[in-house]
Amino acid sequence: MTQTVTEHRKLRWGILGAARVNERLLPAIIEAQNAQLVAIASRRPGAAKATLEKYAPCYASEVQCYDDMDALIHDANVEAIYCPMANEEHAEWAIKAINAGKHVLIEKPMATTLQDVEAIEAAALSNKVKVMEGFMYRFHPQHARIQEIVASGLIGDVLSVRASYSFLMRQARMYRINRSMANGGGAMWDIGPYAIHSLRWAMGLCAGLTQVQPLEPISVLAHAKLNEHGADIVTSGVLDFGVDTEGRARFGHFDISFERSRKSEYEIIGTKGWVKCHAAWVFQNDVPVVSWSTEDGKYAEERFAPSNHFNLEIEHFSDCVLNQKPTHLTFADAKANCKAIEAVLASVASQCLFKLD
Repeated sequence: MTQTVTEHRKLRWGILGAARVNERLLPAIIEAQNAQLVAIASRRPGAAKATLEKYAPCYASEVQCYDDMDALIHDANVEAIYCPMANEEHAEWAIKAINAGKHVLIEKPMATTLQDVEAIEAAALSNKVKVMEGFMYRFHPQHARIQEIVASGLIGDVLSVRASYSFLMRQARMYRINRSMANGGGAMWDIGPYAIHSLRWAMGLCAGLTQVQPLEPISVLAHAKLNEHGADIVTSGVLDFGVDTEGRARFGHFDISFERSRKSEYEIIGTKGWVKCHAAWVFQNDVPVVSWSTEDGKYAEERFAPSNHFNLEIEHFSDCVLNQKPTHLTFADAKANCKAIEAVLASVASQCLFKLD
């Protein structure tokens, strides 16, 4: 993925909330070549200031801290807003920001219902602002390389993708599972969006094609382990992507968990071989690895220079706003991902195969 970074003009950013993801996102805004952090807000008194002092103490005198999120939304100095609120709050606060004329980057998931995603889209179109779902992983160069490998024909036609995302739930993160899936809690709304997104994207990769259109599932069968709040701790399932032009079945398998060690991998299996992303979640000093193998016995591991995908995401969105470019991740993609997740939850609830329209 290539992008142009504006040399002089910087997009002025505000952050809604003192969420944990600010550990990575807040420094990314500060370090981006075409972005400037000017404000942060939280409903908890003193939390915005504490977050800034924790992750960027040198900027404490340069960034406005609010204990009122509406005050940040209506701050004339703020042009773009990053929204990392609780999953079920994304739509409400994103629409408030959009109606105030702000461009908005919404931490995944964009919303927890398709209806809410559509409402965000309508508001964005009405107010003529940029809005994007925050899947930072897609901006790391390793995924573009995987796309090149598949497009080269090395592994043949893609027929299966396996995605596995997990981390061990700690006490400090229990807020993620203190409410039901219907109310935005649980693994499916937390790490599940990555799994579904990577499956849809990878299933859309084709030999000979460099432009990717995600493939959408036609049905899903999923099972989950729920806690006392009705939040899923573990969910696994199979997405049926139908048959290809040769009549061959295409399935996507996903497995997400809060009971297992950290993992964020996906593997694409074709008719001639396979290619694997060993870690979609990477820290800026990590050395990512992509491996591949073919039916004729070839095997390789490719390593990438460290890269901050949060920083690249911020620079991309800022560039789109400053230079009036379309965002890489679209509303069509956000709606399709939400629709697929809703189907997973419907399958879990009914314990039956759920067919998508």
